[in-house]
Amino acid sequence: MYGLLFRTLFRRMDPENAHHLAFSWIRTAARTPVVRTFAAAALAPRHRALRVEALGRRMQGPFGLAAGFDKNAEGIDGLAMLGFDHVEVGTVTGRAQPGNPKKRLFRLVEDRALINRMGFNNEGSAAVAARLAARSAVFRTTVGVNIGKTKTVPEEEAAADYVASTKALAPYADYLVVNVSSPNTPGLRNLQAAAHLRPLLTAVREAADRTVTGRRVPLLVKIAPDLADEDVDSVADLALELGLDGIIATNTTVARNGLGLSAGPSLRAEAGGLSGAPVRDRSLEVLRRLYARVGDRLTLVGVGGVTTPEDAWRRILAGATLVQGYTAFLYEGPLWMRRMHDGLARLLAASPYATLAEAVGAEHREQEAAA
Repeated sequence: MYGLLFRTLFRRMDPENAHHLAFSWIRTAARTPVVRTFAAAALAPRHRALRVEALGRRMQGPFGLAAGFDKNAEGIDGLAMLGFDHVEVGTVTGRAQPGNPKKRLFRLVEDRALINRMGFNNEGSAAVAARLAARSAVFRTTVGVNIGKTKTVPEEEAAADYVASTKALAPYADYLVVNVSSPNTPGLRNLQAAAHLRPLLTAVREAADRTVTGRRVPLLVKIAPDLADEDVDSVADLALELGLDGIIATNTTVARNGLGLSAGPSLRAEAGGLSGAPVRDRSLEVLRRLYARVGDRLTLVGVGGVTTPEDAWRRILAGATLVQGYTAFLYEGPLWMRRMHDGLARLLAASPYATLAEAVGAEHREQEAAA
């Protein structure tokens, strides 16, 4: 049914308008008690075997929604109703901003991919913090908050901008993510270099600790798939040095490798970050490299091209404690999370591992044992 709806309605609409329409339906359903009860029962069944502990939280499963879908923390309960085990909101910037000019979102349907140059369009950290503070949770879920740099803030003032967002949002975040890897804010990816990243992460960590004194807010950094291998290693080493809690691998890519089914010359020429199936292999490579470098000392989150339960399972075996998706949600629809959970439970039951925790990084350990 969703496939028919996508072909007859959503595919004919501007992708950004289709997103707003679908998201409004999700939020409306979550505000209607009878609807949300039946929807959660049908779409979000729980498998005890999939329960995980990560970032100081107990979660119903490892699979969550990546940042970018709910930029302003408007629909957390609706997304939890659909079965996401954690929801990462944002990217939120220190100041409100409209993002880049439209048209800025492009579907590559046959490639199961998107190109976006949204440009961190959001209401700003103060408005999002107020919404999170006023939220009366219907469904218990883990909420991550992804923060980025305001476009008009110069690079040398980036740390102060991130700190402002941290002060506003840390009290309401189950974990914080420093996003330095979107390709759609000029100069942002320069902050991934260790010389810039060290003072930035240090400032955010200190701000979070000063703002929230009753608990430690876990801090992660999100990196690009376009980093060279040696730069991936540098970020991993820096994360360990600074005592970060985790790394998210990866954001979208500026490369156009793996396209061809639906990406003609006009789409290939569109600027922005490519997400979905074409980024799957490189994101997995980065994840494997990170786990080889940090092992179990950090929580790794695998994202990028995750579409099937097998994709998520490969991320877990490669070292991811948590897995996220986004682009496939647009193509697969509201039953996607149920299929992901059912499939992961099936794969775990057929594996030699008693728990998901045992499976995390098993691929690397087996390679080391065989060497």
